[in-house]
Amino acid sequence: MAVFKTKFLFLLVAWTLVSTANSFVAVHAADSRPPALAVVGDSLSAGYGMFADESWVALLEQRLADIGRPHRVINASISGETTQGGLTRLPRLLERHAPAILVIQLGGNDGLRGIDVATMERNLARMIELGQAAGSEVILTGIRIPRNYADAYNEAFEAVYPALAARYDVPLVDFLLEGVALEPSLMQADGIHPNVEAQPRLLENMWPAVEEALARSRGQAGELAASDTRGQTP
Repeated sequence: MAVFKTKFLFLLVAWTLVSTANSFVAVHAADSRPPALAVVGDSLSAGYGMFADESWVALLEQRLADIGRPHRVINASISGETTQGGLTRLPRLLERHAPAILVIQLGGNDGLRGIDVATMERNLARMIELGQAAGSEVILTGIRIPRNYADAYNEAFEAVYPALAARYDVPLVDFLLEGVALEPSLMQADGIHPNVEAQPRLLENMWPAVEEALARSRGQAGELAASDTRGQTP
């Protein structure tokens, strides 16, 4: 009986050590991965009408690697997505990927469907709040819609983005399709979606906001590291 207990205790200790070692390796392997950058958008970011690796989001991942700031870019964009759909999906994305940077590129489909502007604004505001609460640097991407509705609707719609960017102090892309929307050679046949040739321009439109978010993210990481150092006992 004593021998059995000794063997049992030995196996239990060995199992505990192996489990602890595996957990240590898993945690440090996760810590060693590049930070994540998530894009929650609609067809303009999902790469509608082209291969995924041709979209501006794919080009962004390559540029980040080229400048020595590699990120795991998660493209969580869906064609036809609205702000309500994005808000519904966001908590799970934040929990799963903990992105250092969160790009919110939504609202165009709300506008095309004539969804109440106040509802769209609330959804976007809540998305920003969730991202910031999770520790993400948030980028808000503005869009404009065709003049299908009264001027008052369009003016209220376009005013949402700069107002939210100011309220939450987040980098703003004024208009993702700047320099593209009125250039037929850069648009697909539907006149709504940019083509492959337009994707580098979309990246250029996004880049200043991305650079600002990168700088903020780096500053935040430095502050956390300094705080950890101050908290250590000699």
